[in-house]
Amino acid sequence: MTAPANYGQLTGTYELDPAHTRIGFVARHAMVTKVRGAFNEFTGKAEIDGDNPEKSSASVTIKAASIDTRNADRDAHLRSNDFLQMDEYPEITFTSTEIKQTGDNEFDVSGDLTIRGVTKPVTIPFTFEGTAQDPFGNTRIGFEGSTVINRKDYGITWNATLETGGVLVSDKVTLEFEVSAIKTA
Repeated sequence: MTAPANYGQLTGTYELDPAHTRIGFVARHAMVTKVRGAFNEFTGKAEIDGDNPEKSSASVTIKAASIDTRNADRDAHLRSNDFLQMDEYPEITFTSTEIKQTGDNEFDVSGDLTIRGVTKPVTIPFTFEGTAQDPFGNTRIGFEGSTVINRKDYGITWNATLETGGVLVSDKVTLEFEVSAIKTA
């Protein structure tokens, strides 16, 4: 995997490879530990202009029901009206509004994140991990990034107070993106 000195060769249309992409999250639980999870079903697309990265765009659609924290009871609660309210809001979406190159391999991807029907602007700093030709002749690119959101900004306010003080679920949630995308055009 090599990072190109010139991003021009990356110009094209890319689709997320779900088998090699992780869209995850981390939240504090009971004030003492972290719960990690991921969404297993999503689609995403990027239009990359390697010569003018600011003209690039990206979008992702996540199936809320695909949330997976490796605990069936917790996942059912997260899908419920207390959290993602997935029956009414089956998708979480992100659509970029601006992309800025901030370093040699760093890009800020700003856009609209919609959870439970509430749309808020977020900026996700990404690092370009490189490009490679896979054994099947596909051109792949990799990016990693993360950002912290406040779940209350999206109307997700359920919590439980602990006897020791504090709360069961943190307001702040870290969103994590490990992206592998395949060039399609």
